Amino acid sequence: MTAHFQDASTSRVSPLDVNGYVPANAPGLDARTRNLIKRRADVLGPASPLMYRNPVEIVRAQGLRLHDRDGTTYLDMYNNVASVGHAHPKVVDAVRRQIAELNTHTRYLNEALVEYAEDLVSTFPNRLSTVMFTCTGSEANDLALRIAREATGKTGVIVTENAYHGGTINIAACSPSMGSAAFGDAQWVRVVPLPDARIVEEADRESWFADRVQECIDGLNRDGIGLAALLVDTIFASDGVLTDSFLATAVDRVRRAGGLLIADEVQPGFGRLGSSLWGFTRHGVDADLVTLGKPMAGGVPLAGVVLGDNLVGLTAGELRYFNTFGGNAVSIAAAQAVLDVIREEELMENAAVMGDRLADGLRTSVHRNPNVGAIRGAGLFVGVDVVDADSGEPDPSGALDIVNGLRAHGVLISATGKHGNVLKIRPPLPISASDVDEFLTRFEIVMAA
Repeated sequence: MTAHFQDASTSRVSPLDVNGYVPANAPGLDARTRNLIKRRADVLGPASPLMYRNPVEIVRAQGLRLHDRDGTTYLDMYNNVASVGHAHPKVVDAVRRQIAELNTHTRYLNEALVEYAEDLVSTFPNRLSTVMFTCTGSEANDLALRIAREATGKTGVIVTENAYHGGTINIAACSPSMGSAAFGDAQWVRVVPLPDARIVEEADRESWFADRVQECIDGLNRDGIGLAALLVDTIFASDGVLTDSFLATAVDRVRRAGGLLIADEVQPGFGRLGSSLWGFTRHGVDADLVTLGKPMAGGVPLAGVVLGDNLVGLTAGELRYFNTFGGNAVSIAAAQAVLDVIREEELMENAAVMGDRLADGLRTSVHRNPNVGAIRGAGLFVGVDVVDADSGEPDPSGALDIVNGLRAHGVLISATGKHGNVLKIRPPLPISASDVDEFLTRFEIVMAA
């Protein structure tokens, strides 16, 4: 079942396609909104999509509440960038003070930069002791791939079947959900299927997945490419939110083949999964490189790669790296505030408790609904399968109806997965019990309709 992208991409649905605005589906927009959409398309082009059938124009936000131009308030059950809550006072104050004082690149000495880097790496296993800063998760994954290739002398990468890891030319090629145009003729990429719970028994999933990874390794070796890395998002967000731990044996196979594990924590990292700050630890594996992004600085661009001691020396030779804005003083101030808030407000612990409340409430509210299949959750990252009531097959149009139904009832979520039929529920970490209950109430109303 070894596959290049071009052999296995036709049935995939991009998250951008699933959640995007389509003019023909939104005839009732007011004149101002239609004009703004047109102006946006004229200047940003078609590669900058909008969410929801009726796009939302957000003008301000606080905590878990977003407010649009017309004064409508939305409960945010989707945004992971402002993971400590929108406009958190501590983050806002840190940015305001720092930008009024200094904002430079990292080639000057700056104690705050060093202190944050020390603080950040202290949250990882000891051997992951160095961080290199970038601006985006795409850049972080691209840099991690460069390091893995330099370390192994090989170029091959294994990714999951509907993964999304970013938009640079190499990382788009490692992102099946971006579609065939993203990867071109990327013979060095191999796509590994995931253990479908409908087909593979739970007790067999780890060995089944390891065997599929081994097939990819063997294919890369036969083609004279060799394996540099297995690159995985540790919550498999674009694959439909998978919460089982089935990576350990596969990672052993990767290491025996001389490859490295790159743990993409851009979506699941910083405590979202409730059990630890980093998703790879849930799988009982040691990562060689860990990539960070999205929630790292609460909405201010910052990302990075945390790497093992054995790889640090490579970055002083031919693989030297510098990023003008990566690690700038303002982003670092915001990132330190985010890390402080996660600890001080015990947001990882809140993710565990509120995540259980959310998943349990969903199971209770939908157990009589034949259009809902499995519900998977780890902390505040929950996926809900929407299926055809008769066949049990994925129902992407039904999922889109629910997403837009919730938007009409003042709740924002999204959809994901290979078929676009998985509801993606991923609220900011300070969510309260009353927020969860409000969401569940509105969810039941939409499901009843």
